[in-house]
Amino acid sequence: MFKWLLFLAVGYFFYLWLKKQKQVKEGLKKSSDPSPTKALEPEPMVQCQHCKVHLPRSEARVYEQRFYCSQDHLNVFDERGWIGSANWRASPNFDERPENIQPDLVVIHHISLPPGQFRSKQSSQYIIDFFQNKLDSNAHPYFAEIAGQKVSSHFLITRSGELVQFVSTQDKAWHAGISSFMGRQKCNNFSIGIELEGDGDSPFEESQYKTLTSLVKRLQASYPNLQFAGHSDIAPDRKRDPGIYFDWKKFQKETGIPEEKMPYGLIFR
Repeated sequence: MFKWLLFLAVGYFFYLWLKKQKQVKEGLKKSSDPSPTKALEPEPMVQCQHCKVHLPRSEARVYEQRFYCSQDHLNVFDERGWIGSANWRASPNFDERPENIQPDLVVIHHISLPPGQFRSKQSSQYIIDFFQNKLDSNAHPYFAEIAGQKVSSHFLITRSGELVQFVSTQDKAWHAGISSFMGRQKCNNFSIGIELEGDGDSPFEESQYKTLTSLVKRLQASYPNLQFAGHSDIAPDRKRDPGIYFDWKKFQKETGIPEEKMPYGLIFR
């Protein structure tokens, strides 16, 4: 009888041992299995500012919270006359161009606010504020003199080479004033204005020429018949910008513009 009890006890403990071994094996297998993949949330889709195609946000080029499907589309003008690689600071100071008029002239200016103080970090923002009718007339005595003026340009190139756009190239910015180009009056109607941050008494920065060259090449792709002049060329009795330190030869060489497209020549003036 004792033998049978001993046999049953050994059998029972052997059963418990086998059960324990099975549980250990199942636990090891479970721990080695990859955890179930969590359901991935769909990636947000965005729209290219230029061509309107939709694409995953991770694949888009982003500039100022605008999305582009490619670097090429970032660097060209869209159908509304805005270039993606510029900082957009829309000005209220513009009109529609006369019917059937496309721009065929680029006018180069210089600007500094306050005058001669373009090296100040605040200067660029003063210019932006001025073109957006937001300039604080109390920030500098000169600003009180120009308070109430409503002007704009299509573009500003800062001393660091940053490109800012205020008005669509399809619209008329208020940059030229009373002016005449080769016998044609009211140059605002058919021109694009580019302001270089600086004055007539200092050379412009290499970074500004680089941005200007890139911008002009993009403009020529949209408007192949462009000619080029300074503000002083079209309003000689009133203006002297871009001034004697603007290097027309350098500008012509770097852009590849034929000399005949610069009817006032390549001389410093």
